[in-house]
Amino acid sequence: MASRFGAILTVFELAFAKLMIRSGPSRQPALLILILLGCLIVVPCWAQTPSKALIRVPVANLFSGPSADTDVVSQAIYASEVSVLEEKEDFTHVRTPDSYTGWIRNQDLLQQPDASLRPFAQVRSLSANLYLEPDVTQHAPVLTVPFETHLEIIPQPPPENEDYLHIRLLDQRDAWIDRGDVELNPRPLTIPESIELAKRFVGITYTWGGGSSFGFDCSGFTQMLVRSRGIVMPRDADLQATWSGVAPVERKHLKPGDLLFFGKSPADITHTGMYIGKDHFIHDTTNGHPGVQISRLKDPPWTRLLAGARRVK
Repeated sequence: MASRFGAILTVFELAFAKLMIRSGPSRQPALLILILLGCLIVVPCWAQTPSKALIRVPVANLFSGPSADTDVVSQAIYASEVSVLEEKEDFTHVRTPDSYTGWIRNQDLLQQPDASLRPFAQVRSLSANLYLEPDVTQHAPVLTVPFETHLEIIPQPPPENEDYLHIRLLDQRDAWIDRGDVELNPRPLTIPESIELAKRFVGITYTWGGGSSFGFDCSGFTQMLVRSRGIVMPRDADLQATWSGVAPVERKHLKPGDLLFFGKSPADITHTGMYIGKDHFIHDTTNGHPGVQISRLKDPPWTRLLAGARRVK
């Protein structure tokens, strides 16, 4: 974008020089005004903030490059908002709310000027089915969405359905969701509540680059747990360990909710988890069996690989 903007300015500069030479002194002020007006028209077009888009699939992969043959660096869930940075053939370069960037398939995005949805319900179940009507027996789910998904609420005329919530999908279809799957006024959790939340995910499979309840990776899992407390933390484990929002903690002073970082050294962090007390921590790992599990800090290989601990400020 910057190079294209520079090219436009160069064109204006050349045009200005030629016109000033060819025109007489009497016309130069008018030509100067004309060129300045042209700049006022062009510059705002290139100075606009990135447009917004919504994720239109349950979980969208963010790739490291504009190709599905590149590695997955993260994910974004249904109806979450991203900033559009660049478009290239079948992919769009986006930035997620935690400032992470990656390439998403165009087919997974819904681009629109105003991507905000209000009022909304937030999915509290590990996954939730959406139906065409307030009845689970009539048709198959039209969509299955992960934990934390925000869904636009359609107000119901009285008397309201006590068992189901009426919602609007991104494609403007109506759908219904069991009220037990959502919460209407989500609040930040306490540390003990975030630990109880973490335990609900035990057994969920490990997914490299995963950022949803369909499958997390280690740092995606701890990021979600800290986010449940109302705090946005960086995406990757090494960035989390050096984040300004945490403070170092010695192993003997560990408290539940502290973050643990593992690797060959403090400069080479490759894994993370959350301490839950009594020498145990919860994490998403491929060690033993892939998935969220609870391990003892004194057991191998964790006691040897522990490279540091952090407490969220």
